[in-house]
Amino acid sequence: MTAEPHSAPRSALQPWPETVAWRPVSPRLIVIELLGLAIGLGLLLVAALVAWAISGSNWFGLAVAAIIVLAAVRAATIVRAVRAWGYAERDDDLLVRHGLLVRRLSIVPYARMQFVDVTAGPLERMFGLATVQLHTAAAASDARVPGLAPAEASRLRDRLTALGQVRAEGL
Repeated sequence: MTAEPHSAPRSALQPWPETVAWRPVSPRLIVIELLGLAIGLGLLLVAALVAWAISGSNWFGLAVAAIIVLAAVRAATIVRAVRAWGYAERDDDLLVRHGLLVRRLSIVPYARMQFVDVTAGPLERMFGLATVQLHTAAAASDARVPGLAPAEASRLRDRLTALGQVRAEGL
């Protein structure tokens, strides 16, 4: 009795690695996320300063050190998390992947899409980026692709909308 060659198991979160052309999001999204972190840290430091001024205790240095350590850890995870984002367009669906600790792969069939949003907040506009949000009948199957150049976001929106209309006609 001969044993069949055993190949390494394929991860359910990275199907079809040889056939899917993953597109990354812009690295400028890292800067936006880090700016958001800096704003949050600034508010946290102000709150710690006010608490220290009111209480008069000498724990402020320890609090600042803890905030700095947590900020450094969060900054490192932001860089890795943004690099984990990717999307791929296939004939019948869009694949979106993201996440570090909990990895997520969303497969959204074009025929299930109800509408597509393109949004850009103040920081995104400042850095020339936009987010494409896909909406389906089931909110759990919605997906978003952040960190796209406006031209790419418009192209993706138009393509997804056109493909969604064509696929929905067959239902």
